[in-house]
Amino acid sequence: MVHTPHELAEEFPGDVDKIHNLKASDAHFARLADEYHDVNREIHRLETRVEAASEFHEEDLRKKRMHLKDEIAGFLARS
Repeated sequence: MVHTPHELAEEFPGDVDKIHNLKASDAHFARLADEYHDVNREIHRLETRVEAASEFHEEDLRKKRMHLKDEIAGFLARS
């Protein structure tokens, strides 16, 4: 099994239970977490050269992941 860096549990190790509970109880948070997961996996495929993309696309994905992570961090801070 390949380890994918930057998973939410890895990024917020002290909030794993909170993440699980928010995913189950808040539809908006669940969508953010799913989108983060999808973007993170796509970045990982690009980094490991499973898929190819331009540097600009990869940079845009990294920015999107950072934005999603910031939104998720805000949810966790408020909960």
